Amino acid sequence: MNPNVFTGNTEDARIGREWLISLLEQSPVEVVFTKKDGTERTMKCTLMEKFLPETVGSDRPRNDDALAVYDLEKEGWRSFRWDSIKQVNFSLGSENA
Repeated sequence: MNPNVFTGNTEDARIGREWLISLLEQSPVEVVFTKKDGTERTMKCTLMEKFLPETVGSDRPRNDDALAVYDLEKEGWRSFRWDSIKQVNFSLGSENA
């Protein structure tokens, strides 16, 4: 997959972002991205409800350039920028669900 499929205001970028969000809602996903400081990070994350802590909400403004996800290893909310994604890894099937 071309990581650039997530960036920009194109129909392909919209579909790519929706695909990744849908995948995160169904299973844990490993996302490799470049952090703001230039280092590469691999994060095992998800948006599956069974892994998410109860939250009351956030007063942070929404940022369409980034996606907030739950980091399964750090057990907390983290985010990555769409334009920083280098790779997305996931398993087919229900072994992670």
